[in-house]
Amino acid sequence: MKGIAASPGIAIGKVLIKRDSQIKIEKKNIDNIEDEIKRLNKAREMSKTQIRTIYKHTLENIGQKEAKIFEAHMMILDDPEYFGQVEEKIKTEKINAEQALKQVTDTFIEIFQNMDNEYMKERALDIKDVSNRVIRELLGVETTDLSKLEEEVIIISEDLTPSDTAQMDKEKVLGFITEIGGKTSHSAIMARTLELPAVVGVEGIIKSVKNRDVVILDGEEGIVIINPDEETLKKYKDKKEKYQKYKNKLKKLKGRESITKDGFKVELVANIGTPKDIEGVIRNDAEGVGLYRTEFLYMDRKSLPTEEEQFNAYKEVAEKLEGKPVVIRTLDIGGDKDLPYLELPKEMNPFLGYRAIRLCLDRIEIFKTQLRALLRASIYGNIKIMFPMISSIEELRQAKQILEEVKEELRRENINFSEGIEVGMMIEIPSAAIMSDIFAKEVDFFSIGTNDLIQYITAVDRGNRKISYLYSQYHPALLRLIKQVIDNGHKEGIWVGMCGEVAGDPKLIPILIGMGLDEFSMSPISILRARWIITNIEQKEMKKFLQHILNLPTAEEVEKFINENINIE
Repeated sequence: MKGIAASPGIAIGKVLIKRDSQIKIEKKNIDNIEDEIKRLNKAREMSKTQIRTIYKHTLENIGQKEAKIFEAHMMILDDPEYFGQVEEKIKTEKINAEQALKQVTDTFIEIFQNMDNEYMKERALDIKDVSNRVIRELLGVETTDLSKLEEEVIIISEDLTPSDTAQMDKEKVLGFITEIGGKTSHSAIMARTLELPAVVGVEGIIKSVKNRDVVILDGEEGIVIINPDEETLKKYKDKKEKYQKYKNKLKKLKGRESITKDGFKVELVANIGTPKDIEGVIRNDAEGVGLYRTEFLYMDRKSLPTEEEQFNAYKEVAEKLEGKPVVIRTLDIGGDKDLPYLELPKEMNPFLGYRAIRLCLDRIEIFKTQLRALLRASIYGNIKIMFPMISSIEELRQAKQILEEVKEELRRENINFSEGIEVGMMIEIPSAAIMSDIFAKEVDFFSIGTNDLIQYITAVDRGNRKISYLYSQYHPALLRLIKQVIDNGHKEGIWVGMCGEVAGDPKLIPILIGMGLDEFSMSPISILRARWIITNIEQKEMKKFLQHILNLPTAEEVEKFINENINIE
């Protein structure tokens, strides 16, 4: 069976189907409204206790970014509007708490799922998860506890909530398979963080297996094999052993330079969202941070972070990296990420709207507070500032002017900062890529953001399944633009990095080496794999391949050529 490869690795083991008891909610009329509201609040308190436990476990064993999911769950449980509507329904309709909660939840979910904003759509999943937890408490329904397993298993479920994946016993769970979900779903992201093999979006898997069946899970290819024959079993056992040897081989690359056989040296750095992520950066031997997504400091809270809160977060990262570069992107909110307390306008197309630098240049005080915190933290390490979503030279100059004003304020206040701090910009809009020869004269570096760049070049919403096949990192237009940006940057003597998904793509890394990309920023767990590829190729050979690739007319032909001619692994 075929699904979506969510997290690499091979797992072979017995099936455990996580089939939560179907929650049947009957509508009942109640006589005592006060008692029913007490029942609801008791279930809420029990749910809060459970979430606090999960949050603590996640924070200690996985990371702060993943634990923030459960901070959001606590906020839902404390939301007076949400539970106020439930209580009102109990009072006015005199119905049982679980039925009232279900009705209110269904309304909220429908509202959130119909929004264009991907971040708000994810909140619908959080509301559903929290609601189901409270309803189970009200009904006394138990769920499969993945933290208390007696033997090694591969979990199969329709879907896994953040709570499910956070509580998994990593010693016993070999991997998991779900019927729904995508590569960016909570469960897929958590699987990669935990380094558990996973395949998601396998339609019909639950009907095709029973408990204790043997399955093979190939998280690299997105393949699931049920009750394999001896020959297939042996083939995948060998593949698993080979993959383990490969992982061990990668560990030996720690401490080595990222340099090709013919001496072209690059920097392999990591993308992070919170200071807690630095543990993974250090563990995987990244050479710094190429993208610190500061918006996570602003999310899942009720007000803007203060200058001091931001300063402490940036300072912590800079100090922990002990002089290694830390590229910090200024606030990139809007599009698929919303902040309710900012009361952003509802837009027909938020990806083309009021977001990132456009918001910051309009709400200058928010921008200045962040820039003050960044500059103050710059004396504690090698911090670089990067502006996102720049589409015109006027925007860049305005952002730089505001930065200069903040520097002058700090000088007047006798507050130290790094006077020579580097300032760069994201290249993620076609206009910026086309005009990169002009932009290169005004910044210290470029970082190419391929996720949005592909979307804007191809006019494809990557979240739209109907047309997602048109969204390809092998698109010839993208590759030509990347080459143009790198060449224009180098002509002006600035370095050029990349921080989108393409930077960590094993098939495209050799091509980017041929183009002369200076810095690759990716998920920490991809660092050593990228170093293995880079240390086993020659740049001059990749340049020869590049000439041919840039003349291919389709993404399919580009990928086919790479598969047939450049197989490093």
